[in-house]
Amino acid sequence: MSASPHDQELQRLRLEADALRAELDETNQGVLALYAELDEQAEQLREVSELKSRFLSYMSHEFRTPLGSILSMTRLLEDGMDGPLTAEQRRQVRFISASTSELREMVDDLLDLAKIEAGRITISPAWFDLMDLFSALRGMFRPLVEGNQVDLLFEDPPVMPMLYTDDKKLAQILRNFISNALKFTPSGQVVVSTQREGENAVRFSVRDTGIGIPAELQSTLFEDFVQVDTPLQKRLRGTGLGLSLCKRFAELLGGHVGVESEIGTGSNFYVVLPLTLATEAVNGDS
Repeated sequence: MSASPHDQELQRLRLEADALRAELDETNQGVLALYAELDEQAEQLREVSELKSRFLSYMSHEFRTPLGSILSMTRLLEDGMDGPLTAEQRRQVRFISASTSELREMVDDLLDLAKIEAGRITISPAWFDLMDLFSALRGMFRPLVEGNQVDLLFEDPPVMPMLYTDDKKLAQILRNFISNALKFTPSGQVVVSTQREGENAVRFSVRDTGIGIPAELQSTLFEDFVQVDTPLQKRLRGTGLGLSLCKRFAELLGGHVGVESEIGTGSNFYVVLPLTLATEAVNGDS
């Protein structure tokens, strides 16, 4: 006796359901295998990242001691501890000192980068006054601008409450901005200023009258190892890490960095930070 059309339809639906169930089982197995592969790759990436951070940290520490010794010896030579130097000897010693300082700066940047990537950077917020910060920066850069064709000016900050953030990280950001501005401003001025940004934030700006930066390069300036290709850059080599670290420090402090620039007119590097660092930001990075 042949099956009725109704039974035939039920049989067809059962077969389709069985086929669909088998396809879903196969798909689930594929998804599970994919998840397992992704987990394995993620673990490998974590191991590679950890190895890279450990390597950078280890090498940075290993380099610091001999570099410090070289700088100490060059200072002793310049001070004439072993007798006066000739003009040529003094020039060579200063070249050694400048090269060693540049290498130590790179080592310090690499160490900071390793700490950030390993999640081991320490945020230590405190209440502080902007005038104290500007005074310290002014004293730090005074020897570098004396006798130069560039004036370093600090505008008096407007009246605002004391800030609660990591002043050392903020000072490091501003030191980098000022140092770059002085390097790429053959003559003119570098102006450091601050202003309120809305109700709960403050903007620190470092403006210069230097060579400027092409618009197409500005979006990549804060990436690792990026340097602007200019005649001045070829003569004044840097680590290519300073601005990247500024960006990461600013993000750790709940803010952001940016740049505005025109070729031949100058640049304005800025960092915007909250007046008060959020408690969860401190707990998350300590």
